[in-house]
Amino acid sequence: MRQPLFGSLNTRPSLRNMLRLAGLAMALTVIGTGVQAQTGSILPGATQPVAQVGVAKPIMGWIRFCEQNPAECAVDPSEPTTINLTSKDWQMLVRINQQVNTDIKAKTDKDHWGVDDVWDFAEDGYGDCEDYQLVKRKRLVEAGFPRRALRMTVVIDEEGAGHAVMMVRTTRGDFILDNKRNAILPWHKTGYVYIKREGDAGSIWASLGGRTSPTMTANQ
Repeated sequence: MRQPLFGSLNTRPSLRNMLRLAGLAMALTVIGTGVQAQTGSILPGATQPVAQVGVAKPIMGWIRFCEQNPAECAVDPSEPTTINLTSKDWQMLVRINQQVNTDIKAKTDKDHWGVDDVWDFAEDGYGDCEDYQLVKRKRLVEAGFPRRALRMTVVIDEEGAGHAVMMVRTTRGDFILDNKRNAILPWHKTGYVYIKREGDAGSIWASLGGRTSPTMTANQ
């Protein structure tokens, strides 16, 4: 005769088994959570990079930023367009993304400067989406990353608004550094519509095929 999986709760051995099973379930939950957490110690899986479908005009905020900071916008053709991603590189990306997201306090350009669109380095500790990414890129370049593989990118976010992120182009795919989250995700896992990004060869940007929202202006 087959024995039931769980005996009576009134018997001490069965209660011990149940507690043991409960502990095992809790341990598995903790392990699962740890696997999902991004610590930077394990390289992400390889994915397909985003496709470039043409050329695009840079937005005005970027043009004004480049006029004031030409070295930040210069393209060095001797630099690689993708990073041969190592565990050390990934740890650095995760760390700087989290540090900048913590260091800068969010404030719109309208509240900060009294105008709609200013790209800057958030030197006073306040900035909006593009400022976060410019600071991240600056720190990564100072750490030895090629600027040519760190591309400023314009997307439509989950609210249908214009949003700036930084696309890190690697041999394992294109990953997104974002001020909305500390986790670095493959471009296709963000839920964003990709409009255009900084070009690899000059001042012309690359079109990524996404259509702009009717409420999104050309400068956003």
